[in-house]
Amino acid sequence: MTIRYKALIAITAIIISACQNTKNPSPAQEELSTRTLTEEFKAYWYNGQAEITSYNLEQERYGEIREAEAVLIFVTEDFLPEIQVKADHSSDTNQSVLKLNKTKKFFTGIYPYSIMTSVFYPLQEKNHALKVSTSVQEWCGQVYAQLNNRKSFEIKSHSYFESEADQVFDFQKTHLEDELWTQLRVNPAELPSGEIQMIPSFEFIRLRHQELKPYKAIATTETIDALHVFRVEFPELNRSLSIWFEPAFPYKILKWEEQIGELRTKATYKKQLKTNYWSKNKNQDSHLRDSLQLKNSL
Repeated sequence: MTIRYKALIAITAIIISACQNTKNPSPAQEELSTRTLTEEFKAYWYNGQAEITSYNLEQERYGEIREAEAVLIFVTEDFLPEIQVKADHSSDTNQSVLKLNKTKKFFTGIYPYSIMTSVFYPLQEKNHALKVSTSVQEWCGQVYAQLNNRKSFEIKSHSYFESEADQVFDFQKTHLEDELWTQLRVNPAELPSGEIQMIPSFEFIRLRHQELKPYKAIATTETIDALHVFRVEFPELNRSLSIWFEPAFPYKILKWEEQIGELRTKATYKKQLKTNYWSKNKNQDSHLRDSLQLKNSL
């Protein structure tokens, strides 16, 4: 075989490989592809207001159902990709994100619980959430977990429990339950499907004292009574999450259910308000809580 012939074979192999990679990009390549936002999306989310939605919540805790409230606050904001915090000033280097602050408040007997999860989901590229944090406060103490999406998932977790005290994790990038809420508001077609690996919500991990790691999950989307229902099941944890949302933009979330064995937590839509809530901090603005049917005791 001549040198020229060998070189021709090598070049042909490279060309074929390149063509195959173009037709079948790797998951990482697909994940980081650019996202095109519709004019409808921009008009709804880039208008200087947040979307605030209140829910009646039946929260299971310690084997009993607690009357509670949940609020989902979605808003776009500028995000600093390096240090991964909200930007104080506009810049071409900022990254646009859809932020979710998800809150729950309820009582267990004499003492209260307050839970908040924040998700920062990128809008300019198809990627996992750039940052996720969850805090839980109650009279026994508090716990906190934070994920930063860099070269890998960097996770730090703190707890008042000895066995869960200060922990550091590093995982290859995979699906996150906490990002599903923002993902479906951006584009439900990007929701995962089939058998996958997923890190359960930080809220579940800490309330149930489960190991923080990816678990096998089965994700499906179906249509029931003209609503789309996204469901993810964790067989090893005997747990599932179902989210009902409208099939048309802006994909309003109407209810969700978390099933753990025979125990069920359920949230149902109450009211929604679009406003720049950060400027509504005077006593005279408290009437806006009434428009969301929120109880001042919680």
